[in-house]
Amino acid sequence: MFIKKKIFVITGQTATGKTAKALSLVDELNGELINADSRQVYKKLDIVTGKDLNLLSNVKIWLYDIVDPKDQFSSFDYVKRATSCIDEIISRGKTPILVGGSYFYLKHLLYGYDVQVEPNEKLRTELNEVSIDDLQKTLQNENPRVFEKLNQSDRYNPHRLIRKIEITRGENVKRVKASVSGIYDIYNVKMMGFKFKDNKTLESTITDRVKKRVNNGALNEVKTLLDEGYSADHPGLQTIGYQQIIIHMHNVIDFDEMLAQWISKEIQYAKRQLTFMKKDANIFWV
Repeated sequence: MFIKKKIFVITGQTATGKTAKALSLVDELNGELINADSRQVYKKLDIVTGKDLNLLSNVKIWLYDIVDPKDQFSSFDYVKRATSCIDEIISRGKTPILVGGSYFYLKHLLYGYDVQVEPNEKLRTELNEVSIDDLQKTLQNENPRVFEKLNQSDRYNPHRLIRKIEITRGENVKRVKASVSGIYDIYNVKMMGFKFKDNKTLESTITDRVKKRVNNGALNEVKTLLDEGYSADHPGLQTIGYQQIIIHMHNVIDFDEMLAQWISKEIQYAKRQLTFMKKDANIFWV
């Protein structure tokens, strides 16, 4: 009888101890960790993203620190890379342990895509030379329904606009089936989810965590990145924390407002995580 290989998934809201739990299972399961955090795939983004560098100093974790902040890394890219990692780990008789709260990554890896337009690097290069105003006009003309659904932040985010144009044009030419249909039915997948017991605990924990990152040098990290030529327009820095700090460094908001905005965005993100994950009946919540 064919016995499915096991895969463990440790997911849940930000700041709930997922990494520590995953590490505690490595020896017990003869496992290897695979990162499932969309912010921690990027190199050099350590303090603001909350990488557990001390916990992970003696442990290999796949798909961690693999992408330059200037480069795009989509869920399509993640699925291809993660699938390869899983195959490699299992081939050596070990157990893959996916850990992270980016449910968009996990959903596509586990359950696949209905339709996926593959990245078009030539088009991206062309559109990167286009102004925000022209990107907006292009999307409005080619797919007004999608443009109207974008929030104000996304309408001024060149990477989001380019991806929407890319998808629109890809779907107009042909609908491309995903390269994978999802791995959930191929393996014996065990999913464990971590969440806060209530919103008060969530808010106090995240507030303390953000303040700790500031005290640990978050602003210096961003300054170093800017000095190295990175900017708020680069994909890696299009994330919570970096955006607020960069705006503060440009003297648009003061320190207290920067801190308040960062905390607020992290809290909103944690709540959205739970909203999406609760729809997944396969997650066992602890």
